Amino acid sequence: MSALQVLKKPKTTEHPNIVRVKGVCGGRPIIKGTRISARDIAGLYKAGDTVEEILQAHPHLTPAAVHDAISYYHDHQPEIEQELGENRIEYILAKYNATLDERGRIIFPGKNKDSVAV
Repeated sequence: MSALQVLKKPKTTEHPNIVRVKGVCGGRPIIKGTRISARDIAGLYKAGDTVEEILQAHPHLTPAAVHDAISYYHDHQPEIEQELGENRIEYILAKYNATLDERGRIIFPGKNKDSVAV
């Protein structure tokens, strides 16, 4: 087995459709065989999307995988809530002492308006 195969070997969780893969999505829990994180599904679920709506947006997922991601969220709520919070624009702006310009672009300190994140 090569070093790359070891690096990419999924680490299983107590939820059969949720794994962690070193080097994929920062090692965060993802739906097996995808790069869709449990955090992504939890965010949609918390925003009021139904399982059916999530499946319409991600037709390659199975209902079991979506339900498993939601179940993982409920079983690991503090961890996923922290990830959701760290992904909010307010957190990013504060972390990097950045601002939003009038067009909604992120301006980092010491950068001119031509050096922005989109």
